[in-house]
Amino acid sequence: MEAVQTHLAPQAIGPYSQAVRAGGFLFVSGQIPLTPEGLLVEGDIRAQTERVMENLKAVLEAAGSGLHRVVQTTCFLADMEDFPGFNEVYARYFSPPYPARATVAVKALPRGVRVEVACVALAE
Repeated sequence: MEAVQTHLAPQAIGPYSQAVRAGGFLFVSGQIPLTPEGLLVEGDIRAQTERVMENLKAVLEAAGSGLHRVVQTTCFLADMEDFPGFNEVYARYFSPPYPARATVAVKALPRGVRVEVACVALAE
């Protein structure tokens, strides 16, 4: 097992790695809308989702992979009313065949954000 770390995404805010390479896969920790400097992106679900997806992209690329290698995502929304806006931005980052996905409504997310996304990708 090998940890993946990049300064192009926010540093972990707890005892976990940005991602871990294991057995030909990359397991990317849930990303929330923090800038690489650790500043919270305020705004609507579209703005927050954009930052989350850019963070995922940065971690994957640091590991030598990319969004085109993602096989599964787990998405957490603080409000399912945000689903259409989230989906609009999310769809711009993937192309067919789309990764498998689970989207879950949760009571709250770290730092009061509206969205968090984790993923599993093939390592390149």
